[in-house]
Formats: sequence, structure tokens, C-alpha cells
Amino acid sequence: MIQDLVLRNRSYRRFVESEKIGEDTLRELVDLARCCASAGNLQSLKYMLSNSTEKNELIFPATAWAGYFKDWDGPCAGERPSAYIVILGDTSISKNFFCDHGIAAQTILLGATEKGLGGCMIGSIDRDLLRRNLLIPDRYEILLVLALGRPIEKVVLEDVGPDNDIKYYRDENDAHHVPKRLLNDIII
Repeated sequence: MIQDLVLRNRSYRRFVESEKIGEDTLRELVDLARCCASAGNLQSLKYMLSNSTEKNELIFPATAWAGYFKDWDGPCAGERPSAYIVILGDTSISKNFFCDHGIAAQTILLGATEKGLGGCMIGSIDRDLLRRNLLIPDRYEILLVLALGRPIEKVVLEDVGPDNDIKYYRDENDAHHVPKRLLNDIII
């Protein structure tokens, strides 16, 4: 059921790094995105896949994790993603990617969830560093990085409290809590 997938599809930030994700699985996930809607049907998104330790080590330092956690630089060794998908916009096809990369990223993450994996959509990227590390040609705009792996953290959805604080946090058991606004508060 789609509701089940959506509720299980959380932004996971800690993984079983040693559990590898095969290239076939990454290609299957990108194939889901390939079949999604695309503005003007231009299909201007391209994807770089990474599932090797060496390539993953080139991607990780270019990503920033969990902005509300000021004292956390991201997952430690052993808890880092075992794979990444870098979503690029091919500027030789279009200069505007509209919301295509968001649609593609969500579709990929839902597909990963269905396979028992988890991920995190990362937009806070040192694009210059990533471009240099992966030798990404200038014609590609770096749009998003998807971190993927087998999650090892518990993510709990909860209602936003009376203080309207939407900042996620970790409790004393290291569970990651994500406050969500009530349905009646978002429908106008």
C-alpha cells in the first residue's frame, strides 16, 4: 500500500555501511525515476551511481547532514551510506529542471523503501568539491545526492506540539523524532 511505503520512507542518516547495495539495485531504482513525469518530457536528469568504498569516500565529504544537529558532522565510519545516487541536470537539454529531481528522488527513495533499504535526500552539498572529486563535467548541474543503505536508526513521526517547534531531535535512546504539522493545520 502506498501509505505504508510513504510512512516507512523517512530521512535516515545512519546505515549498516558494510551491507553493500549492488549496481543492479541502483540501476533498478534509477529505472523507476526514468519512468516518472518530466517537465515537457525533456528527460533532462542524469544519474551517477556509487556503491564502492573508494567512490563513496569521494562523495561523503561533499555532503552536509542534519542541519538542526549543530554538533554532528554526519554518520561516523561504519554508519555511513553504502551507496549514493547523484542526480544531475543536463544543461545541454534544459536550463531549468523544475521539480523533476524532487519527483525522481522521492520515487527512488520509495523504491528503496520497498526493498527494505532507506535513504536521505541531501541538498546541502559542496558542489565544487563534489564536481572535482567525481570529475563531473560542467554541463551537468548537481541537483541532489541520495544517500542509501540499510538503516540502523529508528525514526519516529510525532505531531508538532503547542510550541509549533518543527525541529527534529534525538532522544536519550538515540531515536530520531520528526515533528509533523497536523493535517487540519496544512489544509486551507
